Amino acid sequence: MSVEARLTELGLKLPVLAKPAGAYVPAIVTGNLVYTAGQLPFVDGALLATGKVGADVSAEDAAKLARTCALNALAAAASVIGSLDRVTRIVKVVGFVASTPDFSGQPAVINGASELLGEVFGEAGQHARSAVGVAVLPLDAPVEVELIVEFA
Repeated sequence: MSVEARLTELGLKLPVLAKPAGAYVPAIVTGNLVYTAGQLPFVDGALLATGKVGADVSAEDAAKLARTCALNALAAAASVIGSLDRVTRIVKVVGFVASTPDFSGQPAVINGASELLGEVFGEAGQHARSAVGVAVLPLDAPVEVELIVEFA
């Protein structure tokens, strides 16, 4: 089954790639790897939420936002390799969670991204990961996700 068909089956659609908000590109290829820039939870050009996880945003809502970030990162990867059907493995996920000092559930938040990648790619979606709590993210976003993707 193609990745596009799998996304459709999951009720998802690869979003239109967001324009960079700075002096960078959404993704680059080196060898057989794609490195994506950090992706925020944008849908149709609008940031879905702002604030800190543990105060303004619940962990459950933040996990949904991480899922959106991962979908945006897949769009960035597709923009440089043409088709997500070329993906052979999701190598690594790096997730940043803007959170209150007492919040320690960053791994559960980034599970939103990890679970989406598993649903879409199956075993090839299993990856190494970092889930990092930070004081603030660009535009006061609660979550940011970047990917390293192997392709053939």
